[in-house]
Amino acid sequence: MSGDFEQIDREFLDDFATLSSFGATPAGGVDREAGSPADLAQRAWFAQWLTDRGFRVHTDDIGNLFGVLEWVPGAPVVLTGSHLDSQPLGGRYDGAYGVLASAHAAHRLNQKVAAGGWRPRLNLAVVDWFNEEGSRFTPSMMGSSVFTGKLAGSAALATTDAGSVTVAEAMADSLGQPWPTPVQSYAEIHVEQGRILEDTGVTIGLVTATWAAQKFDVVVTGEQSHTGSTVMADRHDALVGAARLVVAVRELAERFADAPLHTSVGRFDVLPNSPVVVPREVRLNIDLRSPDPAAIVAAVDLLRTTIAAVSVEVGVEIDLALSHAWDQQPYQAAGVSLAAAAAERLGLTHQEMMTIAGHDSTNLKDQVPTVMLFVPSVGGIAHNEGELTTDEDCLAGVALLSEVLTDLCSEAPAILR
Repeated sequence: MSGDFEQIDREFLDDFATLSSFGATPAGGVDREAGSPADLAQRAWFAQWLTDRGFRVHTDDIGNLFGVLEWVPGAPVVLTGSHLDSQPLGGRYDGAYGVLASAHAAHRLNQKVAAGGWRPRLNLAVVDWFNEEGSRFTPSMMGSSVFTGKLAGSAALATTDAGSVTVAEAMADSLGQPWPTPVQSYAEIHVEQGRILEDTGVTIGLVTATWAAQKFDVVVTGEQSHTGSTVMADRHDALVGAARLVVAVRELAERFADAPLHTSVGRFDVLPNSPVVVPREVRLNIDLRSPDPAAIVAAVDLLRTTIAAVSVEVGVEIDLALSHAWDQQPYQAAGVSLAAAAAERLGLTHQEMMTIAGHDSTNLKDQVPTVMLFVPSVGGIAHNEGELTTDEDCLAGVALLSEVLTDLCSEAPAILR
């Protein structure tokens, strides 16, 4: 490796260490939910980083943050990025790696342009998508959903967190004007959040399609009463009803294991949450994911049957409402081929795979040609302070993304059509 590349790689790792200091936790993770002080501080740092390197910074009307390199006046842009927000007590790599990798890759290309070594046909922009995680404000992938027209901006801005703070209030000083420039294509790189690549000893995942997903908001309504004096037969315990659903959701995964089906209950709010009161209400979220959409449909049918039975047996009302969903859909095959060719040029091992997790590229691929790339996650650990991707794999991803972006910005506009 040349001295120049060693210097570039050190700069990426140093910048990643700085980025990881925002919202850093004692156990080595980060805690920076969307619109939190830690998130706003890292966004300010990132905006300055972009400005210092010649990017024009633009923030849109939902808080997506862009860094634009305009090489060809009036031309569309190739967009690349991910997200900087995290889950509570989340890991350093989820999302943030992809944003910084995109920024460094774009900066490398800009240096080539400035040195006269390359003439692009399209412009390039880096993006930090607002609220991909959906932990403070739901749904997830909010910024890219508004950007692609899948979610109304007014509805997103009016969304509240657990403390009744709206997105508009949390982002009051970070909202700008709608994005003005046509997007020609999109590229995203992300840590895998699974262990397929690690288990197979492969460096790069070429994402061919998404798993399907359906997410539900559930409200179990019972009747508040005294935990000691209320006769057991007279109780309408919302928590018992909710607990029955938690078990049923896990059993769905076992029943459809061959699909496979991944299921979870990820949030649980109990009212009044007093040690001497039978709960009157429980709110929870149910998450179902599978590469087979038919398995999800069948699982939801069984879930509704269970809900009807639990309602009668426990004496509660249960409301199930779909909150967020996406289908099992492919990424453009030409984009997979383009990325595979780039990996071959760099001598990087690679394989095709699906993405189980949702990403902002899930939204973008429905609007423009999209390339989605993975680098390995040690142990497959994700949404956890112990997330880790080796420096070597991180740098390999930056190098590959640089190649992919070079191809996307160099070729005719219809390259992925």
